[in-house]
Formats: sequence, structure tokens, C-alpha cells
Amino acid sequence: MGNTKVKKMLFILSKASIENVYAAFIMANGARMEGIEAEIFFTFFGLEAIQKDKLEHLHVATVGNPAMHIPTIIGGLPGMEAVATKMMKKEMEKLDMPPVDEFLEILSASGVKLWACKLAVDMFHLKQEDLIDDLDGILTIGDFYNEANVEGTQMLFI
Repeated sequence: MGNTKVKKMLFILSKASIENVYAAFIMANGARMEGIEAEIFFTFFGLEAIQKDKLEHLHVATVGNPAMHIPTIIGGLPGMEAVATKMMKKEMEKLDMPPVDEFLEILSASGVKLWACKLAVDMFHLKQEDLIDDLDGILTIGDFYNEANVEGTQMLFI
């Protein structure tokens, strides 16, 4: 494998459940702390994590999530998602995890580039003003692949 060190991490976030969003944010933040470049490409439902009117209302996925260890029929009951989300947010507060809006500001300030997928933005009829101010831009998938054109780049789909 040689001495190739990871120089750049590109995260593709396709779902905006709290557990996916924080996984991407923590890993991107950790990359920056290790001196590794990091970028997050928000696509499809991952765009909710950077929509001004939705980012504070993200939930834990209780249906179809085997890590919840509850039967799907119970996970789908009214109120279960809200209860699970409240519990997760409480545990995250104990660990001093910032809320999504603050975490996005921290990531941007640390040099993490934040990109929205043009196809998904168009598909959901979003405008630039619907998205966070810290967004670095709206890219086509081709533009995003150009971001990966650096030796030592790794891509991770979340």
C-alpha cells in the first residue's frame, strides 16, 4: 500500500437523520483536527441538514433501524420517533455536542467545505436562500468528483 497518508476526506450525506448527520459532522471535524482536509456533499434527504427551516427539526430514524433494537411496528407508533430523538439529544448534550446549526458553523470555521448537490437541490425545488449561509456552493456530481482528484483522498457515503 505504500506510505500514502489520507490527505482529504469527502463525506457524502444522503440522509438527515440525527445519527447520520452527527456521524458525518464528527468524522469531518475529527479529520480537520488531524490536519486532514474535509468536505461534506449533502444530497437527496441529506439536504435537510443544511436547510435553514429544517436543520433544527431532525429526528432519529426509529423504523428500519436495526440498531434501535425495537420491532418495526413499535418504532412506527406515533410519538416513538420524538421520544427517541429527545433521548438522543439529551445524551448528546451530556457530551457537550453542539446543536446542528452551531456544529455547521464550527465545521465551516475549521475549513470543512460544505456542498449541496445540484441535482437534489433542483429536484426538491430549493433556492440558495433556503440553505445555510456557510454553504460553500452547489455542485454537480462531476464537480464533486473533481474535488476528489487529489492523491490520498478517501470518500465515505453516509
